[in-house]
Amino acid sequence: METAPEKIDLSDVSLFSDGTPHEAFRLLRHKQPIYWNEQSDGSGFWAITRHADVLAVSRDSETFSNERHGIMMYDESFETSGRERTMLEMDAPRHTRLRALVSRGMKPRKVLALEHFARQEFSARLDECLESGDCDFVSDVAGQLPVQVICEMMGVPKSDRHHLGRLAHRIQGFDDPELGGGSGGENSDAIQEMSRYALDLATNRRRTPKQDIATDILQAKIEGYAMDDAAFAAFFLLLITAGIETTKASIAGGMLALTEDPHQWSELQEDPRLLVTAIEEMIRWTTPIHHFRRTAMRDTRIAGQSIREHDRVVVWYSSANRDESVFEKPFSFDITRSPNDHLAFGFGSHYCLGANLARLEMRIVFEELIARGVEVDRRGNVDYMLSSFTNSLKRMPVSMRATR
Repeated sequence: METAPEKIDLSDVSLFSDGTPHEAFRLLRHKQPIYWNEQSDGSGFWAITRHADVLAVSRDSETFSNERHGIMMYDESFETSGRERTMLEMDAPRHTRLRALVSRGMKPRKVLALEHFARQEFSARLDECLESGDCDFVSDVAGQLPVQVICEMMGVPKSDRHHLGRLAHRIQGFDDPELGGGSGGENSDAIQEMSRYALDLATNRRRTPKQDIATDILQAKIEGYAMDDAAFAAFFLLLITAGIETTKASIAGGMLALTEDPHQWSELQEDPRLLVTAIEEMIRWTTPIHHFRRTAMRDTRIAGQSIREHDRVVVWYSSANRDESVFEKPFSFDITRSPNDHLAFGFGSHYCLGANLARLEMRIVFEELIARGVEVDRRGNVDYMLSSFTNSLKRMPVSMRATR
């Protein structure tokens, strides 16, 4: 296979300082799509950058494990860290059983039941932003609804929600010096604090059940198996962190794209029916999670490249979602794009359980912005979270006004 034109180190977080390094991914897709990424400590991983190959790895959960050493680029040791595995860090049958329990609490009708609450919450927040005129679109607009909706689902009191949102931001931004200290590993303090909160919530719901998903999940049983408190804390951590940060990233990234192409924002406001395809394009365009890692369970091959047992295999969704062989004009933001076979929610047995919730929240945000004819003007440079894992804006100063 032809070698890459230059050495590219996707583990170097500085490569992501201005967002996704699309040119590096384009080079890899064309020159060395199964790329051995050597790291400074002498280790390395296989970077999988084409859509078809990411899909193939995602489909084959027997060969490529989430559980062996976790889903991060670095090896995770759950035995020494003391942190319980999340569902994302499990293989069947543990993953299958736990996912079935969680699914009981996240049925479509329960997600849709949140729409009225979500619309009221966002409308009130939008009133405040429009009254002040100037705001930060990321924290003041995009980040508000996901926090409220996820916490409402779980029965978290309103007084605790913003604190949990800040913890989620720190956990997800573990590589960013401003958020996680830039330690190159988990933000353990924030994880432990959120885990303690989840354990207290579990104790409370077992003692005093309520009409919320936390209670539903704790009471659910499948073939005699029920979720214990440690597993609930891991699920809570995953739901709060991923549920808030990824949706916030898609909303903010989508609005950024629309401010860069005001003609499409005008088109969307004139024909809100385009919102269905526009939301999928915002998700593809942003791709909030750059990658997940798998570990080879046996010697195998990917697109002709030999992979040895225990090798790290990192699938890059940010690259797959700009693959020229799948998407026509992939570097053009197109709110009418259809079909749109993006992989931002993953694929296969680990497909994102919160995908429909994310779409609901995005729909509500943009329906409310469209209904009021909101004009959004950038007021300064955007600031990206420094992360090779999460593709998210930290700041996007704007002025907002309603035209109707």
